[in-house]
Amino acid sequence: MDAFAKLPDAIAELVAEFSSTPVVGNLNVGLTQYSLWLLIAGVVLLAVIFAFVKKQSLAPKGFFVNGVEWVIEYVEDDIAKGVVGSNWRQHFPFLATLFFFILINNFIGLVPGMKPGTGAIGCTAAVALVSFIYFLYFGVKKHGLFGYLKSLAPAGVSFPMNIFVWVIEVFSLLLRLVTLAVRLFCNMFAGHIVMGSFAIMASIFAQPLLAHFSAMNAVGALPSVAWVLILLIIYAVELIVAFVQAYVFTVLSAVYIQIAEADAH
Repeated sequence: MDAFAKLPDAIAELVAEFSSTPVVGNLNVGLTQYSLWLLIAGVVLLAVIFAFVKKQSLAPKGFFVNGVEWVIEYVEDDIAKGVVGSNWRQHFPFLATLFFFILINNFIGLVPGMKPGTGAIGCTAAVALVSFIYFLYFGVKKHGLFGYLKSLAPAGVSFPMNIFVWVIEVFSLLLRLVTLAVRLFCNMFAGHIVMGSFAIMASIFAQPLLAHFSAMNAVGALPSVAWVLILLIIYAVELIVAFVQAYVFTVLSAVYIQIAEADAH
């Protein structure tokens, strides 16, 4: 019971640790812990790409090269070709970079003591904004500014309903930026809070036994075994979630690119 009494304060401290704290400067002008890990993920991405290019050959060898090549082919076939369509080659470098960048951010956050760059709404909003500007640019490039704005409302809708539909589509367009940022942030943040909570419970129940070994403390520490097992299961699930969230973000970006470049009907 004493362990459960300590839990609310411990969870509150855990949540506080995930708030954006400045590493350099302050929250107005500076570098937060999440911005720092976002930059570190960028450096890791460059290191992975350079190492892959250096080790690449006609017959790929090794887990690293084959693994990276498999992911590249997966993004190419399943996302670029499968979603964007005939114009996939032009957008494949962007989509592959987006996928790898988010994936590396997510995986970094699973290393104890590190934070995911995707664990702060400001960072996910920045990545979402890049995707938003990208598909807007190619939509305007394909149709022209007036043509793209006009294409937001489907052809064949009579006045004044077409204006009403156009306003809804503009709102939907802006909402894409929000949904991209919020979906990624919520999934990564929630997952780490859950893992942290079970780690805290395991630690709290085991503390009396670590402080003093006795039969009573050993019995009291038994729940820690269950918490650790659940934690390991959640950790395995989070590895899958890290990949899935990178996939979902990239697929949605590809869908928005395809919609932006599609001919109006």
